[in-house]
Amino acid sequence: MHISLKHLSRAYGTLRAVDDISLEIPANTIYGIIGRSGAGKSTLVRLISLLERPDSGEILYDGKRVDDLQKDALISQRRKIGMIFQNFNLFSSRNAFENIAYPLEIAGIERSLIKKRVNELLDLVDLAGRGNAPISTLSGGQKQRVAIARSLANNPYILFCDEATSALDPQTTRSILNLIRDLQKKMQLSVVMITHQMEVVRDACEHVAVLDNGTVVEEGKVVDVFASPKSSTTKEFLANLSPLAAEHEQHHTMVRWSAEGGRFTLRFRGSSTGEPILSRIQKQCEVEFNIRAGGVQRVGNEDVGTLICDIIGEGSEITKAVEALQSAGVLVEEEAV
Repeated sequence: MHISLKHLSRAYGTLRAVDDISLEIPANTIYGIIGRSGAGKSTLVRLISLLERPDSGEILYDGKRVDDLQKDALISQRRKIGMIFQNFNLFSSRNAFENIAYPLEIAGIERSLIKKRVNELLDLVDLAGRGNAPISTLSGGQKQRVAIARSLANNPYILFCDEATSALDPQTTRSILNLIRDLQKKMQLSVVMITHQMEVVRDACEHVAVLDNGTVVEEGKVVDVFASPKSSTTKEFLANLSPLAAEHEQHHTMVRWSAEGGRFTLRFRGSSTGEPILSRIQKQCEVEFNIRAGGVQRVGNEDVGTLICDIIGEGSEITKAVEALQSAGVLVEEEAV
């Protein structure tokens, strides 16, 4: 399901939570929307998922406008949308099976078909045999698996994840992200993932939009955004990444061993992450590289490397070195002095 947003705006009094946002969210992919607290991402997901109407603008699913649907058509459309949340939103009075069955009961599905479907979903989220478990006995990860199963009960074609891993520890987060990726492929879902964690974007999403003050400040393929960030908001997110990958995959970690300096940020992509580029340039130019931090991250199927360093030498030689780096395909960002 391809989603088109055209000039969406939503205000609460004088606060413009969503301010003239236009986006194209491809079908059959995981699309991340990231922003700090108050950036407008939760309001945006409520608009896209038809829980609220925009003040202006249009929302289209596969070219059909849906933001102006009336009662019965709106209810029908919402049943094809799955939602999972940070706090799970499960009924504590119902066990796992009954929680998953709830949307099917509301839709008037026969009891025998509900039982069959719920057992299929329990198996799908690796909770086979746990249907009778009271919600209070489940771990956070298991509760989120129940919530995911419930969101898929009516065979949706869009799944919205609103901070779905924020309440989970890193290991559980990895398992939930792996599950969402697997389900997206199996069911050919369009997944929209709302988060404030760039690690989630890196490890789960194919495309990303970065929000700040209700507007999109950057968007594109995740690997492109990581390799060549344009906005200060994106650069700040990237500067504060922490590892979510398996513990043995140390190349996911950015390590800083000097708190001082670091005027230049160098970003490498693909095969250049393993090349001795700095050594070559140091031989060509009368400069020294003083590396303050560095790391290589796996983004999708590509390695993206980052080095934070100082380049020491005469001004003309530093300029020459920067030009040589850029010629070698390295993105160079320089802090203003």
